[in-house]
Amino acid sequence: MIKERISAVFLVLALLSGFALGQEKKDVSLTLEDSIVQALRNNLNVAVEVLTPELASASVSRARQFFMPTFQVDLTGNRMEQLSTWSLQGSGKYITKTTGSTASIAQQMPFGGNFTASLSYDYQKNNQLFQSYNPSFTSRLNFALTQPLLRNFGWSISRREIIVALNSLDVSRNQFKTVLINLVYSVETAYWNLVYSVENLKTLQQALQSGRDLLAKTKKEVEVGTKAPIEVLNAEATVARREADILQAEAVVKRSQDQLKTLLNQGGDPSAKGQNLRPADTPSFKPFAITLDEAFEKAMARRPDLEVAKSTIETKRINFRYAKNQLLPQLDLQLVKASPGISGQQYIYDPANPFLPPTVGDPGSATQAFKDTFRFLYNNWTAGLTLTIPFGDIVGRANYTYARLDLEQTQARLKNQEQQIYLEVSDAVLTLETAAKSVDAYRIARELAARQLEAEMKKLAVGMSTNYFVLTYQDALASARSMELRALVDYNVAVANIAKVTGSTLETRNITF
Repeated sequence: MIKERISAVFLVLALLSGFALGQEKKDVSLTLEDSIVQALRNNLNVAVEVLTPELASASVSRARQFFMPTFQVDLTGNRMEQLSTWSLQGSGKYITKTTGSTASIAQQMPFGGNFTASLSYDYQKNNQLFQSYNPSFTSRLNFALTQPLLRNFGWSISRREIIVALNSLDVSRNQFKTVLINLVYSVETAYWNLVYSVENLKTLQQALQSGRDLLAKTKKEVEVGTKAPIEVLNAEATVARREADILQAEAVVKRSQDQLKTLLNQGGDPSAKGQNLRPADTPSFKPFAITLDEAFEKAMARRPDLEVAKSTIETKRINFRYAKNQLLPQLDLQLVKASPGISGQQYIYDPANPFLPPTVGDPGSATQAFKDTFRFLYNNWTAGLTLTIPFGDIVGRANYTYARLDLEQTQARLKNQEQQIYLEVSDAVLTLETAAKSVDAYRIARELAARQLEAEMKKLAVGMSTNYFVLTYQDALASARSMELRALVDYNVAVANIAKVTGSTLETRNITF
């Protein structure tokens, strides 16, 4: 029965070998740094998230547009014709022709007000009598300021959209950093797991070869009569089991390669399907010590997800301030300063008898009208206050209550997040310390297992032991090597996890954002 199982195992191995040769897979050596670079360059999740800060930056530009000055030009023309209704103005049709133009600049003020400066020019000509200027040239320089004093007043209130957009930009950047940190950690974990699976396969192959060598030696000894046939059976059973273990180990290698390929975005690359990723780096023990207080302090200063929470709180706080401000009455101050200028064909009427024909005076010009405007010959100004008090502002109070509760909830979430970060950091530091101690422990266990096997081989050579014990110690040595390798891999992953939970992965890997 055992021989039949051994034959079946060999048949499966032969079929798998033939299939592998038919695929003609190519080994590709890959370092950890190469893996991280490829992942950052090709990973689909990074390709998606890298656009988020760009979108947030566009939102900031859109919000800042509100404070950009605007320039406006108006051009109008008018002709009015009607029957004269006053005999002193002339008889027949009353015709007035006017053309006008206005250039204005409007600027939103930092504290919520609006300032407008405008310069207008009008030309008018009509057929009426008793006109002092006909045609006339009129210009007007106008400055107007509207400033809220209660509702909508304040630096942060007027810049609310910009502040929110900037906070959103910070959130998107820190979220992208979180994506990069998680990706780098995932690549490191997948890479070291691949290293372990490959090295563990080599360890099992060495154990298999040792078992085959012992089996061949035992068969010769049975042929010459120095060993009992039962010794061959024990060796064959062990070799068959180790061959089955190799099949499982090869499947683990394949899965580990697929996981790393997915992170590197090679799963959909046809040229990468025929490649075997072979890690070029081996795990090593580089002493790294950090206390819980140091790690927690670093995490509180560098964790991007913590920065996301803080930026979110700032957004909620500005929304609360805005909602509180909207409960105030509307009180607006209006200030207007105007400087007119007029010129044109002047007609001078006799004050004693204005019905006499007028004397033609200065013909005037548009230039003279503009000069008078900028000389501020006339003191014209307007000042006013407008008070608006809403009754029963249910919507405003509801918005205020919602903003206040939303802010309090976000602040409570931040405290809970800080507690979770402390637990993550504490667990990561404890895992690192345990992994460091495990490396030494499993190294000693491997050395002792090697000595035990060496001693048992010497005993077998002088006939004081059997194949069973030698094969048992071979299994023990193979297991000790695997456990030592696992401990080294776990230690390197633990070091990477420390960088992840403290938010220093990008700095450690010299990745600039």
